[in-house]
Amino acid sequence: MNSKILLIAILSMTLGSSFCYSQQKKITYDINRLLKENKLVKPYTRQTVTGLTDGSKQGLTLDYILWLKDVNFKTGTIDIDLRGRDVFQQSFLGIAFHGVDTTTNDVIYFRPFNFQSTDTLRRKHSVQYMCSPDFPWDKLRKEHPLVYENEVNPSPLATAWFHARIVVNAGDIVVYVDHSDKPSLTVKKLNNRQGGLIGLWSSGLPGDFANLVITQ
Repeated sequence: MNSKILLIAILSMTLGSSFCYSQQKKITYDINRLLKENKLVKPYTRQTVTGLTDGSKQGLTLDYILWLKDVNFKTGTIDIDLRGRDVFQQSFLGIAFHGVDTTTNDVIYFRPFNFQSTDTLRRKHSVQYMCSPDFPWDKLRKEHPLVYENEVNPSPLATAWFHARIVVNAGDIVVYVDHSDKPSLTVKKLNNRQGGLIGLWSSGLPGDFANLVITQ
């Protein structure tokens, strides 16, 4: 009798795991092709978005926000290859999500010019979370120093491609760089939005983006 109960329990756990796994939806986005097919939304008329081919990477170079059309991101994992510029205080790029519009959204972004700085504090300003409009980067830095930003590990060159994996849960966000098992940043979400727009985000100089994969 006990063997039968154990067998039923194992089968239930297996089927339950299979069901949960089946609910995950993984999509690889060819952002270069999406641009040509008008499936990306440019909220600013003067935005610059161009196709990019760099070896095996097919992507885009852009400034500001570029939303994915008709994609509602809730929770899950965002994988993206990024490349910034080695210009102090002028290269910021990452992912915007749970967006309502260009002023209300969450952002995980990087400052590549700080990646390998000899200044320890600057290195700790390499990856940051912000929640606009209530919690901009400067307010978080002033009121919660080094809580919502950190250095990246491993540390890429400022002008090199690097991989970011952003795990968005219901209550927190975890960021990994270059396939490391150790997170570079772990923070609590600062709002109750559980879904919304998702897009590529760059401020200052244009940033490069390729190999976008979203699992939710």
